Amino acid sequence: MKRLGLIVTLLMSLVAAPLAVAEPASNDMAARTELHAINTMTLSDAQFLTGDANGKATVTTGQLRIAAGSGRLPVVVLQHGSGGMAANTDLWEREFNAMGISTFALDGFTGRGLMQVNTDQALLGRLNFILDIYRSLDVLAKHPRVDPQRIMLMGFSRGGQAALYASLKRFNGMWNRSGVDFAAYIPFYPDCATTYMSDTDVADRPIRIFGGMPDDYNPIGLCKAYVERLKAAGRDVQVTEYPNAPHAFDIPLLPPTLVVTGGQTVRHCVIREEPAGLLIDASTKQPFTYKDPCVELNPHVGFDPAATDAAKISVKQFLRTAFKL
Repeated sequence: MKRLGLIVTLLMSLVAAPLAVAEPASNDMAARTELHAINTMTLSDAQFLTGDANGKATVTTGQLRIAAGSGRLPVVVLQHGSGGMAANTDLWEREFNAMGISTFALDGFTGRGLMQVNTDQALLGRLNFILDIYRSLDVLAKHPRVDPQRIMLMGFSRGGQAALYASLKRFNGMWNRSGVDFAAYIPFYPDCATTYMSDTDVADRPIRIFGGMPDDYNPIGLCKAYVERLKAAGRDVQVTEYPNAPHAFDIPLLPPTLVVTGGQTVRHCVIREEPAGLLIDASTKQPFTYKDPCVELNPHVGFDPAATDAAKISVKQFLRTAFKL
C-alpha cells in the first residue's frame, strides 16, 4: 500500500508540473518585442536650432514592445534621461502594455558611445534627443502594427525636456519628416531653464507635465513659469506637482534620497536663445557653457512610491481618454 501511495504521489506531481508551466502570462508582458535601428545624427545645439544638418551620422536604437491585441495599436514613445535607460522605463512599459498600448523606448546613448551625462552634460547637446524622437517617428509611421494617429511622447528629466520642446512647431518644421505628429506630450520632471525663440508656438495637442516640489535638479517652478506663458497663448497644458517627490521620483530602484555626486544642474541658470541659434547665459550675455558660474553640482534624486502611484493613475487615465480606449 505504501508503494502504491508513492506511485500515486509521483504521478500527481508529474501531472501538476506541466500545469504550473502552462499558467497564463502576466498581462503586462509584451506580445512581441522588436529592436529597431534609428538613423539620426549627432549635432551641436546651434546646428539643431539653425537647421544645419551637417552633423555626424549616428545610429541609435529603439525597443518596440507590441502589446497584446490585434491590428494597429496606440504607442507611447519613451525617452530616457541623463543616466540612460533606468528602471522607470520598464515600469512604464509594463503599465502601458497591460492597457493594450505598445511602447517604443529610445536609447540615445549606446549608439553614441555614452553611458551617462549626469556629470558632464556637455558630452551631448541637449537637443539631440528631440532629433532622435522625430527620427523614431520615421520607424513608427511605417510599422504595420502602429496606429500613426495615436502616438504619444513621454520623457524623463533630459528626456522630459526633449518631450516638452519636441512640441515646438518650429522644431517640427525643421526636423520632423515622418508625416506623423504626436497626439500628446508627457514630460516628467523636465529642465525648463531655457527660453527658445517662438517657444509658445507649440503643437495643438495636450501637454501634461509632472514633477515634484522638492526637486533641486530641475525645479518645477521653472516649468510653471513656462506653463503660464503657454496658457496665456491659449495652449492646452497642465502641471501636476507632488509635495514630497524628488527628482526621478518614479525610479523604484532608488532610495528615498540620493546625492548625484558631481551631477550638473542648471537650476539657477537663465538660458535664452538670443539671437536665433545661440544659447546665452542671461547673466553674462555670453554663450552658455556648463562651466558657467550658474551651473551647480550634487543635486538629489529619490523614489517616492506615493507620487509614483498617483502619477500612474493620472497618466493612465489621460491615455485612456486621449487614445479612446
